[in-house]
Amino acid sequence: MPTLLDPEDKIAVQLDFSDNRLMIDLVGPGSAHLAQIEQLMGVQIVHRGNTLVVHGEASSDAERVLNALYARLESGKDVNMGVIDALIRLRAEEDVEGTRDGDQEEMFPGPALEIRTRKKTMEPRTEAQKAYTRALLENELTFGIGPAGTGKTYIAVAVAVSKFITGEVDRIILTRPAVEAGEKLGFLPGTQDEKVDPYMQPLYDALNDFLPGKQLQKLREDKRVEIAPLAFMRGRTLSNAFVILDEAQNATTMQMKMFLTRLGQGSRMAITGDRSQVDLPRGVTSGLRDAEDLLIGVDGISFNYFTAKDVVRHPLVAKIITAYEAADDRREAERAAPREWRK
Repeated sequence: MPTLLDPEDKIAVQLDFSDNRLMIDLVGPGSAHLAQIEQLMGVQIVHRGNTLVVHGEASSDAERVLNALYARLESGKDVNMGVIDALIRLRAEEDVEGTRDGDQEEMFPGPALEIRTRKKTMEPRTEAQKAYTRALLENELTFGIGPAGTGKTYIAVAVAVSKFITGEVDRIILTRPAVEAGEKLGFLPGTQDEKVDPYMQPLYDALNDFLPGKQLQKLREDKRVEIAPLAFMRGRTLSNAFVILDEAQNATTMQMKMFLTRLGQGSRMAITGDRSQVDLPRGVTSGLRDAEDLLIGVDGISFNYFTAKDVVRHPLVAKIITAYEAADDRREAERAAPREWRK
C-alpha cells in the first residue's frame, strides 16, 4: 500500500491493519474512538480505508495504544470508550512512575480476569479492580472502599451473578441503607416496594446489565434475587447467598454490626462504600469507618481500596474527585495548624 506519510513530517506514524471488520470496531461509530484518542493524547489521526496516520508529538505512544486495541479485538474482546480511557491512563501513570518497558508490546498486563454472566462478560480494568475481583472470588467477606465510579458495586454484582449461575450460591441479596442524600423527600406514595425502589435503583441497573430482564423478574418473584433496604435484614440468617451491602458509609454502627452478623453457612458478603459521601446526621458515626477500624487485619476479611485513578466513568469524574480530595486535604491541614499560624 502506498504510504500516506509526508516525508517532511518526522514524527508521523502510519499503521496498516488487515481485517476490515476489526477496523470498523477500532475506529468506532462515527470515528468516536479515534476522536477520543486524539483528545486524550493530543494527536491527529487521519483515517483512510485500513490505514491510520498519526500526527503529533505523542504519535509513537498513540501507535502503541492503537496496536494494543487492535490486538484486543483480535483476541475476541471488545473495545469501547471506557477501555480506551483506562488504557491511556495506564500509560500516563507508567510515564509518571517511570515503570514503562520500552520493549513491552502487551499493554493489558497480567493474566486475563473475566467474570462471565448471562448477558455480558465483565473485565476489571485497573490493578485495584483486579485485586478487588480476586478478593470477591476468594474471600467470604470483602470490603470495597473508594470514590464513586470505581466499579465497587458493579464488580460485586457481576461476581454475585457469576456465582449464582454456577450454583455456588442459591440466592443474591442486595441491600443499602435508605438514607436520603441531603434532600428530604417526605413520605413516598405506593406500596412498600414502590417506596423503596428509588433508593435501590442503582442495584437494579447493575443487575439488568448481567441478567436478562425476564429471567431477573422471575428470580425476583421466586425470592432468589432480593433487593431490600438494610433495615429489612434484621433477624435473618443469610445462608448460601451472595449478599451485597451498598453505600455502607450510610449505615450506622449498630446497622453494620447487625448486617455482618447475618452471615450464614455457604454465604459471601461484599460491603461497598465511599467514606467521603456520608449522608448520616451530624454526630452519627459511620458504620463503615467503625467496621474498618475494628476488622482490618482479621483473617478471612479483605479490605480493598480505590482512588480517583480507578474511576471508570467519564474522565472528568476522576478530575472532580481529585479536586475535592485536594480541597479536603487543605481543610484538614488548616484545622490542624496552630491558631497563630492561621491568623
